[in-house]
Parts: sequence; structure tokens; C-alpha cells
Amino acid sequence: MNIQIFGTRKSQDTRKAERFFKERGIKFQSVDLNEKGFSRRELESVISAVGSLDDLIDDKCKDQETYLLIKYLSGGDRFAKVLENPQVLRSPIVRNGRQATVGYKPEIWKGWE
Repeated sequence: MNIQIFGTRKSQDTRKAERFFKERGIKFQSVDLNEKGFSRRELESVISAVGSLDDLIDDKCKDQETYLLIKYLSGGDRFAKVLENPQVLRSPIVRNGRQATVGYKPEIWKGWE
């Protein structure tokens, strides 16, 4: 298992996800989206696992100006803007190889054990 947790330190759900895997003794890599963000391939992989870019974007994010801009952009421009501004993504995004979840989903993660 190769677990990656993408989120922010201030996100309560990200901390809960990290605790979920720690309690089970499962090693994971934690990536702070405020510091590092996604690579192009990582984001493409997550999008293919969850369905669409819309499933990743948080309509209640703090940066509403960027959210509204992204909402009205078209395909490639939208993808590029999300790469530049990972703060508009819902968190945590948890990846296990080609599988991924958005938000706190312990019921799915139990199946990964």
C-alpha cells in the first residue's frame, strides 16, 4: 500500500485521515497543499480515480475569487488554474496507487487494508 494524504495542516478532516492510518499502523506520506501542491500527473491520476475535476473543487473554499474564476474557465485553462491554486481543492485527498478519495472516507479506506 502506498498511501498519500494531500491536505493542509489546519484542516480537521486531514488530521482525522492521518490519525485513521496512524492508528492502524499504515505508513503514509503527508503532502501539505499550501507548501507543495500537486504535480500535473498526480492531479490527472486523482481526477481519473474520482471522476472529474468538479468532484475535487470545494465550492466553499476561502478563496472564492479564484473559485469563481475556475468555475467559468474551460478545460485546459481550468486544469492549469487548479494546479496553480491548490487551496480551492477539497481535502483531504487520499491516494492509494490508482485509487483516490476526496474528503474523510474511512469506510472506503478500510477496504484498502
